Amino acid sequence: MAVSLADEAYLAVRDEILRGQLRPGTPLSRRRLARQLGMSVLPVSDALKRLEEDGLVETRARAGTRVRVPTRTDVRELYELREALETQSARLFAERATAVHRRELRRLAGHVDALFDRLAGGGEDDGFRFAVHSQHLQFHMRIAEHANSQLLKQMIERKHVLIMNWVFDITGRRTPLPPGFHSRLAEGLVSGDPEKADALMREHVRYGFGEISTHIGALGASEWRERRATPAKLTAHT
Repeated sequence: MAVSLADEAYLAVRDEILRGQLRPGTPLSRRRLARQLGMSVLPVSDALKRLEEDGLVETRARAGTRVRVPTRTDVRELYELREALETQSARLFAERATAVHRRELRRLAGHVDALFDRLAGGGEDDGFRFAVHSQHLQFHMRIAEHANSQLLKQMIERKHVLIMNWVFDITGRRTPLPPGFHSRLAEGLVSGDPEKADALMREHVRYGFGEISTHIGALGASEWRERRATPAKLTAHT
């Protein structure tokens, strides 16, 4: 299927936000983005509108557009929604997942833990950080997929709870995750006990909320207008 210019712009800006290269509060000039991406302003405007609907950017009249600066309330409400959706996903996975799905989840959990351990060691570039969070997203979406509830999976995707958690994590986390963090969760889910799966997913989602909320809340006000310095060139998706 052909990718439109608006899709290219959307993916390019979204990836830079998820890589942590466009930080919360970074002003976004439609003209500058269009120039960097080699396209007109119209598809860039369409892309920024979609990103605003996703909760990744924000626009203020007579001020402009910037990468959204989340508040403590944003973080709290996102975590509350994520907890509600993912604990139900965990319960259904425990009840419905096949033996193949359970083996896959164990494998994915170990892989994600190894990636986060490497990330905690420092010295990795933004590309590796992006890959780690991509794998983390895949791990949680596999749980939703094998919960065998299409509507629940769609709600997790449409509400962007995992994408926003990704943004909050790269913005606010200062300490490494505990060893075996995802493997412990996986063991609870593959146990076949819905109550255990629910409790471990609830604990998993709540972990680090205080730290992330504190650091994000400390971002404070940021400039809306872009500075004269030229940021790194964006790469359009083809």
